[in-house]
Order: sequence, then structure tokens, then C-alpha cells
Amino acid sequence: MNARPPFAASAAPHLSATFANAAAVVRAVRFAQRFLRPPPDLAPSVWAEQNVRIPVGNAVPGLIRFDNAPYQREPLDMMANAECSRITLMWGAQVGKTQTALCGQAFFIAQDPCSQIMMQPSQGDLHTWLETKFNPLVEENPTLQDVIAKPRGRDGVNNQRMKSYPGGFMMFSWSGSPKTMRGRSAPKIVCDETDGYDRTKEGHPVGLLWQRAATFGDQRLLVEISTPTIKGASWIEAAFLEGDQRRFQIACPHCGSHQVLNWAGVCWDKNPDGEHLPETAHYVCAENGCVISDGERIAAIRSAERQGAGWKPSRPFRGHASYHINELYSCFRRLQDIVQSFLDKKAANDLQTFTNVSLAETWVEEAEEIAADKLMKRATSYAAQVPADVGVLTAGVDMQEDRLEIEVVGWGLGETSWNIDYKVIWGDPTQGEIWSELFDYLGETFRHEHGADLRIVATCVDTGGSKGLTQSAYENLAGKHRSRIFAIKGKGGWDRPVVSAPKPTKSGRKGRPVKLFTVGTDEAKLVIAKRFNLETGPGSCVFSTERDVEYFEQLTAERLVTKWIRGFPVREWHKARDRNEALDCRVYAYAALKIARPDIAKRLARLAPAKDGEPALDEAAAGEPPEEEQTQPRKTRRRRARRPRGSGRRRRGDGW
Repeated sequence: MNARPPFAASAAPHLSATFANAAAVVRAVRFAQRFLRPPPDLAPSVWAEQNVRIPVGNAVPGLIRFDNAPYQREPLDMMANAECSRITLMWGAQVGKTQTALCGQAFFIAQDPCSQIMMQPSQGDLHTWLETKFNPLVEENPTLQDVIAKPRGRDGVNNQRMKSYPGGFMMFSWSGSPKTMRGRSAPKIVCDETDGYDRTKEGHPVGLLWQRAATFGDQRLLVEISTPTIKGASWIEAAFLEGDQRRFQIACPHCGSHQVLNWAGVCWDKNPDGEHLPETAHYVCAENGCVISDGERIAAIRSAERQGAGWKPSRPFRGHASYHINELYSCFRRLQDIVQSFLDKKAANDLQTFTNVSLAETWVEEAEEIAADKLMKRATSYAAQVPADVGVLTAGVDMQEDRLEIEVVGWGLGETSWNIDYKVIWGDPTQGEIWSELFDYLGETFRHEHGADLRIVATCVDTGGSKGLTQSAYENLAGKHRSRIFAIKGKGGWDRPVVSAPKPTKSGRKGRPVKLFTVGTDEAKLVIAKRFNLETGPGSCVFSTERDVEYFEQLTAERLVTKWIRGFPVREWHKARDRNEALDCRVYAYAALKIARPDIAKRLARLAPAKDGEPALDEAAAGEPPEEEQTQPRKTRRRRARRPRGSGRRRRGDGW
């Protein structure tokens, strides 16, 4: 038997005796029924293609279509899958990871309303996301405008912290502020750019939000989105490996074999001069070596699911679907452009950015451990005390309880470095004699291959140690910054630059002030350790055969390890050997270069031998390139005598 509609039009005659305008009553009841009738049961991807409009200014504005990005459909539909409680997107650039999350959030606002939490790395990131992503999406879509509360309205909340709609709230938080996570819970949680989250004392922000959603049972869903960072320290990579590890396959347009698009399959030509030709970029089939053009690649991506390819997991599904995809799957990026991006990043020595952002892969630090014998084999003898390609000398001094160790480092173009000298001065650093010997040594000259005598342009002296050593260092280094001898203090932490601005520090209660620079030792050691792996070219390190085995073992005494502390991966330098003074000296000499900031190219030009027919520079001019501008002592000002308080000034009531 056919079910009657809740309120039929035939009921209008029966209402005429009661209502003067029965037809209007029928229309009103029908309008009310629209809010009582449940929405159609649609998959999020289907609903998005019917309701979500991409704002003007994007590549393809208007109603969203997943034909250009078919890999977005399955992750979006999994957000409404009752068997899935966690989704991880380790995606690269230009593949629409933010758009996929926005479609899911819009679905849980207008179609299947429930409360949500959106987390960004910082308050600034959250503000940018609201202004450039979420708010334009709402303004372009009447479906969302009709349900989200109006700003400064009385029907709900709409501000930078929360937006309300019938059926729930969308709350915003950022990882650097634990208070934005306290007291908040929701069944749907989206965490964007998780590898950029700040460490908190309470634990990882993703874990904190996930625990607060435990009361929602099987309704809760966690969506993690990010490009990866460092191997072993990437949160999104760890989350991806915990899931079923799905990768998007295409069918080769020539042989039909299913395969994942990887960077290893991208090839391009070079001209006879060895110049790269990005416009010749193409993809080579991993199975049979078929040459796939750019157009064929895009067509294969669009038709992947129709040909039985698409997302394929490598592990069983247990409620956690994890997806990985790189920029090669973007239908809006030509292979030519991706290859050019790779060449640009390689030329800038920034392949980590290309690996993380374009390939969505973690970067493997080459500096995790360096063998001492590897550096010893590269040692060479110099034609002079200072090789011809050296334009600047700096020094680093490490202070121990019974000695001072000094390394003099020469610097050339591209910060290529040469070990010039290494000296140990024995004595008690709390006594003045050892400091006098140090200053005498730092004032010596070193003979350049072109005949000039070079002086050390800047020196960094470590002041760390016991209280007595630090105090003695302050007293002996007070005022020495005018001679380009700088007091430094090393501090760990990956958020610190190699050198921070100096702060005045007193050497005792009545002592002279010392300009104390802070050196970010973790970052500096990483830079130097990476350069140890470069055999030639800019940034490479050249060592003298005069150095012994102990020197090289000290240079390689530390290795980079990763620990997990309260849910966060923490990279630390650990000593593989007890003595690491040579490494510390190299770090301080590098810091001295950063403080001095000399024009190495100009100095090399002055040191170059004169051409035929040109007057040669005299030894003093060639050996003493113009020094950088030095800090001048402050001029003594005559202070005007201050009038005693109350003198010459009439107080209220005086003379009355």
C-alpha cells in the first residue's frame, strides 16, 4: 500500500472551514516540512559536486569537479565511512589536500551537521586559512551561508574562534596555545600541517585533541594533513606508516601495467653542452620502459579508477586509512615545470624543500653520522700556509679547564672552508697569562699563496664552563669586541639562528660590560656536518695533511639522533666520543664568519696577483684587505648637573 504524504493538498478543502486562507496554510506547512525531512543520503564527494563552489581566483572556479583530481574522491568519502576513524594525508603541493579537507568540513556543516575542531600550527596560520580558504568558500556557497550564523547576529556565534550552525559548532585552535584546546571536544577533528606543530608540556596537540574526542565513540574522526619534513622526526610520516599506506596507481597508456608515479621515472634530455632541457621531460613506464608524454600522464590520472587502478593499500585496513601522493599527480602542473623546480632547488642547495613539498617524502639528513677516516682521505697539502682561494680568516676558541683550543679557518667563495691551523694553549683559563698568549696568537699573520700576510678578521671565544671559567672569560674579553674578538655562549634548540644579536653582560658587579653573542649550536653543527659530506664545490671543507687522527675524530665525535618525548620527535646531537673540541672550534669559527660578514669576493680580488702591465699591490695592501666597519667606543658625554629635587621649585603651600 502506498504511503500517504505527511500533508497532502487534498486536505485544503477541509481547512477552508477553519482558515480563511487555507492555501496559504498548506504552503506554510509544506515549507516547514522541508526542515523536518532528512537530507538525501549522499556520499561526500557526490554532495560536494552538487553544492560546493570553488571561489573565483582559483584554477577552475565554479562547482567542484573531481575529474581533474580523482584521487580526492576516496579520502573525502572515507570521512563519512563509519568503519574509518582516522585518515592521514601525506600529500605534496598542488594536489588539493586543503580543498579535500574543506569539502569534508562543509559536508559536516550543511549535510550531516556535527561539531568540528580545526587546528593549525599557529594563530597566524589559522587567520590565513580563515581569510584565504574558509571564508571565501562560505561566501561563494549559499548552502553554507544559509546555515552558518551571521557575524554579530543573534542566532549563533561567528568569530575568529568559533562558528556555529544548526547541529554543531566549528571550533578553531592552534598548536602553540594549549588553552585553545582545553575544554573543547568534538567528534570530527581536522589537523592541518601537523609537522609544523609546536611542542607543548602536555604532549602532542593531535594526541590531546584525539583524547578529548574519546567520548564520541565510533562517531569520532581524526583527519591529519601535512607535507612531511625530516626522516624520523616527521609526525605525518609516522601517522602514514601506522595506516594501511594507500598509493594512487595509474594504468600505463601503452602496456596497461598499473604503477605509482615516482620521481625516479621522470626523465629529460641535455644538450651537447650538458645544459638541462626541462621542456623534454617525460615519464618512463616502470614495467616496460614505455615513454609516457605529459598529456598521456594527465589522461591516465583522470581515467585511473575506470581502468581498475586508483588507490591501492599495502597493509590491511583497521580503521586507519593513510594516503600518499606527490606533485606528479597534479593535472595542473606540467612535468616541465616540476623539473625546472627541481633544477632551481638543486642550484640553490635546497633539495629538502623539493623533496618535502613536491615529492611529499621525508628528507634524509646526510649529517646523521660522518666517518673520521672519510675526512682524513680527503686531506691535502697546501702550497702555502693559506691557499690561493682563501680570502678571509676566522678563528674559533674552545675553553677547557686546563687549556684553550683554537682553530683558524680560511673561507672562500660559497663559504668553502680550509683548515689553516690548529693550536692548543695549555694553562689555567682563570689566570691572565693564558689569555695574553691567546691574544698574541690571534694577532699573528698567515702567509697567503699570493704573498700577502693575512690577519684573522673575527674570532669567537666560548665562555661556557664552570662559574670561575665563565667569569674569567668575561673579564678578559671585556672590550675585545673592538678587536673583533667576540664572547659567545652556545645554546641548543632548532629554532635558534646560527648567531643571535649580542646582549651586554657584566663581568662581575663592577666589571666592564661584555657583548655576548648567542650561537645556535644545533643548527650550526648541522650545517657543518652536511658540508663535511661535500667533496667539492661551494660549501665543501678542505683539510690539511698536517692534522692528526685525533683532530678528525674530534670533528666527527657527534651524531644526530631522534628521540620521541611526549609524542614529539626531538633531534639531538649525541657524543660518540668524549672529546669534541675540534668540532666546537669549527662551529665557533663559522659563527665568527656570520658575525663579520666579509665581502669574500672583494678580498679575493685584492689578493689576486697583478696582471702584466698593471702595478702590483704592495704587501700591506694585499695582505690587509679593508676591514669591516668596527664598533667604535662610545664618546664620553658631559652630563649636565641635575638640579636637586625641590631646589628652585616652589612647592604647593610655600610662602603662604
